[in-house]
Amino acid sequence: MHGRERERDSLVRFAYAERACVSNNCGARLKEGANINKSLLALGNCINALGEGAKKGGKVHVPYRNSKLTRLLKDSLGGNCRTVMIATVSPSSLSYEDSLNTLKYANRAKNIRMQVKRNVVNINYHAAEYKQIVESLRAQVSALKTKVQQMEREKQELLGTPATHIPTTPA
Repeated sequence: MHGRERERDSLVRFAYAERACVSNNCGARLKEGANINKSLLALGNCINALGEGAKKGGKVHVPYRNSKLTRLLKDSLGGNCRTVMIATVSPSSLSYEDSLNTLKYANRAKNIRMQVKRNVVNINYHAAEYKQIVESLRAQVSALKTKVQQMEREKQELLGTPATHIPTTPA
């Protein structure tokens, strides 16, 4: 039996939460900021659910479908991946609240515990064997189509109506 490892690397950089009163954005920028906040809130909900599941040791519902961001990060958050989250904070007193929220976010994320297993895809057949399997399946489909035609003809003979033609095209 042959095996091949499959892996995927992801690097994601998050923007900080947008505060409309601080950024003075309006129009499209304001809407974009609101969408960023929705995605970060959905990500926070997923992190909370995964952290609760790790504490309780059981399965909990994780709302990955609430955001495109969480759907994209599903494998990294709760899948079979090793994930590193780097939280950056500012020493400035002007960014105190943002830094505190970032640290709270990171603290919740560190509660997530997953059992990582090696992803190995088993390759049981050689390419020639796959070709043989496909040809066998095509022959099986052809035989079934012939059988359906025969049964249609028999049905039509019993009912006394003209038979409809069922085309037989190779698969």
